[in-house]
Amino acid sequence: MAALPEPLNQVDIQSRIDKWHEEHREPPRAHLGLSLLGHPCDRWIWLNFRWAVTENFSGRMLRLFRRGHREEETIVRDLRAAGVVIRSTDADEDGQCRVDFGCHVSGSVDGIIESGVPGAEKTRHVAEFKTHSLKSFRELQSKGVYEAKRRHWWQMQGYMLGTKIDRALYIAVCKDNDEMYAERVYLDKPKAESLIRRGHGLALAERIPEPLSADPSWWQCKLCAAHDFCFTTHLSEEVNCRTCAHVTPTKEGTWICSHGTPYELTVDEQRAGCDCHTAHPDLVPWKFRGGTENGFCARYEIKGREYLNGSPYLTDCALTTHELLIIDKQGEKDEEVPF
Repeated sequence: MAALPEPLNQVDIQSRIDKWHEEHREPPRAHLGLSLLGHPCDRWIWLNFRWAVTENFSGRMLRLFRRGHREEETIVRDLRAAGVVIRSTDADEDGQCRVDFGCHVSGSVDGIIESGVPGAEKTRHVAEFKTHSLKSFRELQSKGVYEAKRRHWWQMQGYMLGTKIDRALYIAVCKDNDEMYAERVYLDKPKAESLIRRGHGLALAERIPEPLSADPSWWQCKLCAAHDFCFTTHLSEEVNCRTCAHVTPTKEGTWICSHGTPYELTVDEQRAGCDCHTAHPDLVPWKFRGGTENGFCARYEIKGREYLNGSPYLTDCALTTHELLIIDKQGEKDEEVPF
């Protein structure tokens, strides 16, 4: 009788790698990116820009995004091998070409093609690179980028407007079999300008916009990271300057804290927040009962009791937002805590 094979010594290295990526995920962007502005829901864009609801991708997904980003360099080399003259990409020392529309709205172009696109050899193009699953890729081939990937189409419109180049070349690579799809896209200036106006309006909006749908079963809402916020909790647990009632975005692309003497916040300060954080009334389900005379705190009713929310160092009896979040989840443990 032949000897039975030894069992495979399988090692679960993926979980360790994924955990590392989850622990070292990049913080949310400081600007309102053009890749986000093509999203159909105003509320999601506002919540994302305010760092109120974030997508916590798994380590596997983060590695997948990394692979897509690294694919850009390969696409550039292939285009150059095919005689396309392209610059301002991650493959070059100058990095990506940025477009900035002010008022927080900006984006990074994957590349600028100077010449060599088949059928339009002397025409400049904005280059946009994407990777797709096989299902997504087949839909793209069948319908084209406008119908299949509307957000990508909007993204290119913004890039073309910002670079004053009226053509874009969309290159898609299928991750399953390495097939490639290329499509030329034309600038639609009125729509591109409407995209930027939308971005400026949402960046400066101090109140939360209406959602795309009031139906929690609507397919776009079911897939959204803000589904629980919109239809269940109405609660953001993100405590940072952008979820604070004292902080206001400006047309100049800055964030101003009005708690005391107004001053401009750095991005690091915005991410960290402080103990003076007062929850924005649109980001909590609690009943807003007004503010204090000094303007430092807000009055919120949670589970039948009223609390002051703000800095405990400046106003007696005030509770921090972190403390109110605990009360919202667990209830008041100390009945002697005063209002």
